[in-house]
Amino acid sequence: MRKIVSFVHVSLDGFVASTAKGPAGLGWISISTDLFEYVEQRIQQTDTALYGRTTFEMMESYWPTAADKPDASPHDHEHSRWYKSARKVVLSKTLSEKSHVNTQIISSNLSDEINKLKHSSGSEILMFGSPSATHALMAENLIDEYWLFVNPILLGQGIPLFKNIKDKTALMLVNSKIFPSGVVCLQYEVKRN
Repeated sequence: MRKIVSFVHVSLDGFVASTAKGPAGLGWISISTDLFEYVEQRIQQTDTALYGRTTFEMMESYWPTAADKPDASPHDHEHSRWYKSARKVVLSKTLSEKSHVNTQIISSNLSDEINKLKHSSGSEILMFGSPSATHALMAENLIDEYWLFVNPILLGQGIPLFKNIKDKTALMLVNSKIFPSGVVCLQYEVKRN
């Protein structure tokens, strides 16, 4: 069975976005070449990305043409190539599949649809950011791993990663990596009974 892996940057005090709107809400994230390389190695092992609508729209506005820009970095080239070939799954009640190539929209029956996806062929499914989608999947206990990129910053307020948690979920730390920027990647697996 395929796993759903949540890939998310988080502040030390648990926020995934500041109170600023759009991409500005992510301006506090520490990014570096070594972090990009580490993440890109992992991303290249999967064929499916899962997003909430807002994150998907941000990705769609950048990645399909990122490699075409004159100042495109090696990361832009690699990730753009991967993004264009990856299957996209979006949790949204407003988007239409007709206008998005290689994209499945899940708008209802979340648990059933995600379980069908998990039982389909393919590799692990990486969920990038997408706090509302993450909260919805957490509520249904559908996330199998968390890759938390803990940034050395306290935001004080914003969108929390963990909210409205009703049930205890045991996690097992399976890997960690410290980057020169001070970002720490913590990889946790959900312990299932």
